[in-house]
Amino acid sequence: MVILGLSRVDDAVAAKHPGLQEYAACQSLAFMKSIGTFIAAGAGMAFLCQKLLTRKLPHALQWNVLLSAAAGSVASYAVSWRETQKCSNLWLFLETGQSPQEAAKESLQDPDHTENAEIKQNKYGDIME
Repeated sequence: MVILGLSRVDDAVAAKHPGLQEYAACQSLAFMKSIGTFIAAGAGMAFLCQKLLTRKLPHALQWNVLLSAAAGSVASYAVSWRETQKCSNLWLFLETGQSPQEAAKESLQDPDHTENAEIKQNKYGDIME
């Protein structure tokens, strides 16, 4: 058994996917960056800016907290999404040996792949892959 984070992964699965450790480390780092962004950049900075703004435009503390939490969530989501995309690209590279951009270019240059594909439809007319 290979320990990956808090869960155990079977040796056969770990041997089949040699990049699993790197991908797990990348995902862990992505989520830690997201948490850090929520605390520091998002909620903390928004709260401080609102405290400074309260002098010119007075409003209740509950709105400061609500808006800070919302700003922190949006910033955290953006960082998490961007970093997870990087980890997905890393995983594809580790599994296939080529970047997703190279794979997309290769599939566009291969006209036989789309021409030979047989289109199947069910009785309702939906296209089945």
